[in-house]
Amino acid sequence: MRIALCQLVSSPKKSENLNAAVQAIGEAKRRGADLALLPEVFMAFLHPKDPTTAAEIAEPVDGPFVSALAAEARAQHLYVGCGLWEQVPGERVRALNTTVLLGPDGRLVLAYRKTHLYDAFGYRESDRIVAGNEPPGVVRTPLGTFGLLVCYELRFPELTRRLALAGAEVLLLPAAWIAGPLKESHWNALIQARAIENTIFVAAANQTGNVCTGRSMLVDPMGVSVVNGGEEAGVIAGDIDLARIARVREKLPVLQHRREALYTAPSGEGRPAAGVRR
Repeated sequence: MRIALCQLVSSPKKSENLNAAVQAIGEAKRRGADLALLPEVFMAFLHPKDPTTAAEIAEPVDGPFVSALAAEARAQHLYVGCGLWEQVPGERVRALNTTVLLGPDGRLVLAYRKTHLYDAFGYRESDRIVAGNEPPGVVRTPLGTFGLLVCYELRFPELTRRLALAGAEVLLLPAAWIAGPLKESHWNALIQARAIENTIFVAAANQTGNVCTGRSMLVDPMGVSVVNGGEEAGVIAGDIDLARIARVREKLPVLQHRREALYTAPSGEGRPAAGVRR
């Protein structure tokens, strides 16, 4: 299987982003990809100081933006993953941060609404986004079994472990990872950690430019970087050999060695008390 990571600069204009997405999907096909992954909320870039609300630009999952992506997925006959702003009935300000995975026939095969919001490093994603309440799931396809998470959720290892235990072989992670002190180091380390501790592939497509870091990566179950996008916009493609997972797990059977009874915090524990450092 070959995955193309579409590391792109998102514009505030949906039409420009849709055109860029179509071009990137075409380039992915020319590079022999079976799946093209675009970044988080690529539908439109909203700068933290932009007064435009997410609700103003949001669409339903079957709206014009996703429908156009589905048409291109059919035309190129490949899987397409992309992040968008999804409408929330009754919301006038916020929207859902949703990722869709479309099949080569254009049909929706998996959708995930970001559950953990980036209210960190002085940023408040919850001002624009309604958190999803459904846990992430997996989808089994002729290519392999995929799971979806979004950006900041790299910092919550429980989510990736849940997907790995459900059978995910490849974690697809669209992102708009915001630049800042040590942030690029965190990005690299967390992608590798999620791959190594679950012995799965992690394919992370990040926005670049604006306030984002780039460095889209495909990492194998041993944490080895298959491809790395650097800081420039473009499409990079890497090959996945799913048999690599079995070979790694033979040497590193961490999932078999789990002892679930030891991982549940006793009542009253699970978070540090105020003023207590751990």
